[in-house]
Amino acid sequence: MKAVLLDEVRFLEGIELPKPERVSEYVTFESTSQDNKTIIERCQDADIMISGSLRIEREVIEALPNLKLIQLTSSGMNTVDHEACKDNNVELYNAAAFASKAVPEHTFMLMLNALRAGVHYHHKVIDGNWREAGSAEINQAPMIDMEEQTLGIIGVGTVGKRVSEIAQAFGMTVLWAEHQGKTPRNEDYTDFDTVLAASDIISLHCPLTEQTKHLINKDTLAKMSKKPLVVNVARGAVVDSKAMVQAVQNNQVLGYATDVFEKEPIAKDDPLLKLVEQQHPRVIFSPHVASGSKNAHHKLWEIVQEQINEFIDNYK
Repeated sequence: MKAVLLDEVRFLEGIELPKPERVSEYVTFESTSQDNKTIIERCQDADIMISGSLRIEREVIEALPNLKLIQLTSSGMNTVDHEACKDNNVELYNAAAFASKAVPEHTFMLMLNALRAGVHYHHKVIDGNWREAGSAEINQAPMIDMEEQTLGIIGVGTVGKRVSEIAQAFGMTVLWAEHQGKTPRNEDYTDFDTVLAASDIISLHCPLTEQTKHLINKDTLAKMSKKPLVVNVARGAVVDSKAMVQAVQNNQVLGYATDVFEKEPIAKDDPLLKLVEQQHPRVIFSPHVASGSKNAHHKLWEIVQEQINEFIDNYK
């Protein structure tokens, strides 16, 4: 079978991407524009499409008669038209859990930076403010320790469970949120609304689905009675950006730390940028790089190769 990798640039420089063993022909492109015509041309006779940074729409899938498998180099699957895959007998694989160590560590980088106003104080050093005003005058965003804080986790998969382990090492109390509107499945889970009300920090790790789009919105933010820090390493659209901006500005929440945005790269008119303009000390953004460690990318390609080889071996 022929496999086409559309976006080598998805991987860090220096990561080797050898041909999956069972593939007979292997074509790679450093990058591919988000243009259906180009994607179709490059995959015209491909059995397997490999991609992680492109939207794969119905038009593309229906124009590729040989296509049998779309192998994603990502854990999220919301960039591909699932129904079109089903209608055209195309399998869709993701690379779940490849960043099960990298993403939790990035979660705590964001969390610690917000709780300790890391970016805020970094600028106090480099802009001369500390030298001019002195330590007492600039210490207007008190440090918040993680020990004895209650962490509510929404999305208890591999990443969420690893976040739980690290949090417990910090001496935090961890609550696992049950799906919204559902009775807790067992004693390990807590009612969704209770988690919102009881948490000092809420960390998002759920997939983006119809049920989770804008899960964090004006109504759910109003239930966060402890004014928590919200951390998002799930998907941007899990949070209603406008509602989050209002919540931060109105002190309904302590702050917002996110690696993901509704449109990526972030749009110039994204309301979240207002928080940056206002230099809020407990707001920190990163450009969807939580899974970007070398170890994670090595693991990612190992998973991709294994899944493709297994698919070819089992294909009838």
